[in-house]
Amino acid sequence: MMRILALGGPGSMGRVAVRVAAGLAGVREIVVADRDLDAAHRLVKELGGLPARLSARQVDVTDADGLAAALEGADVVLNTVGPYYRFGPAVLRAAILARTHYLDICDDWEPTLEMLELDGQARAAGVRAVIGMGASPGISNLLAARAVAELDTVTDLYTAWPVDVPGSGAEQTELNGPDGRPIAAAVHWMQQISGTVAVVSGGQVVQRPPMRPVTLDLPGGRKGTAYTVGHPEPVTLARSYVLTGESASLMVVTPGTAAYLDVLRTDLDEGRLTNESAAAALAKPATRRAMRAAVRAFGFKAPGSLPAFFAAAIGTADGRPRTVLAHLAGAETLMMGMDEATGLPAALGLAQLLDVERVPPGVHPPETAIDGERFFADLAGHAGSVRVIVE
Repeated sequence: MMRILALGGPGSMGRVAVRVAAGLAGVREIVVADRDLDAAHRLVKELGGLPARLSARQVDVTDADGLAAALEGADVVLNTVGPYYRFGPAVLRAAILARTHYLDICDDWEPTLEMLELDGQARAAGVRAVIGMGASPGISNLLAARAVAELDTVTDLYTAWPVDVPGSGAEQTELNGPDGRPIAAAVHWMQQISGTVAVVSGGQVVQRPPMRPVTLDLPGGRKGTAYTVGHPEPVTLARSYVLTGESASLMVVTPGTAAYLDVLRTDLDEGRLTNESAAAALAKPATRRAMRAAVRAFGFKAPGSLPAFFAAAIGTADGRPRTVLAHLAGAETLMMGMDEATGLPAALGLAQLLDVERVPPGVHPPETAIDGERFFADLAGHAGSVRVIVE
């Protein structure tokens, strides 16, 4: 029976992961850990009566000694503390030193590269670690694996997630927390629409400016344009599969929102905004920036009939060119908030991490560690009508 340390458990995504994880077979206890001890206690009280025993503990992940002490006696650490470009690698290193298994929802490409380099240390310590097990990355990687399985060779591989496409549910996401400050996911988003981001070009991981258009013609007559963003999928998919062409994480976004994000990108790159102030400006647009975005919107293309959440693989099968689309159907309710869309996959990934015969020691992305068929069956069990369609 496992004891889980849930770092950042009271957060919007962490609380969903804790709620679902508390009902997993083999989970004896969950320690809800956060720098805000009162918030941890509130979550324990709120979720009282679940199968696993819950307790609260104050932990600041920037306090190395306090983090090490909290990891003692934990079998697995579930890390939902973001943004990961600040906190991810340090927590994984601490888990490896403590010989504690690890799973997170890291959605930044920079720390993903850094954490993958800890693979040897994790294997030597016998630690099983899965990084990026949320919606994107996470579900997106497993959709990509489904698409790749239909091909003999892969040239291009794209994953995409919805921002504000009507009917996707994602447009209803709240960007501010209860304290009125931007949530960590919004701060992360500003990091990944500015500077340069990781994409694959000519089969190699390179850095390019974000917000570049990618126009796709997919099976089922689905056509449209999406825009590049700095999520980790290209970094891990290029390691997991032999890609000879292009790969990027894409945002399915309306032209108006794309233009406003591009205005924020300009101000970030020119030093007029920080990630935090840009996230605040995203939640509450200023009139002047909105006017600048209105002018730019004419230069951005619409998503057309692209699915809201998908992976597309382009290559060959049986010696012929082929494009494969793997997308979610019935996921509107799941995608109505980043908390459910990210926290639920994390808990379902944790269920597989607890299976010692499933995941070997080392640092793994979702596509090499998680059984997609089992995962999507479990997801359907928790999220009703969600299913994968491969065309």
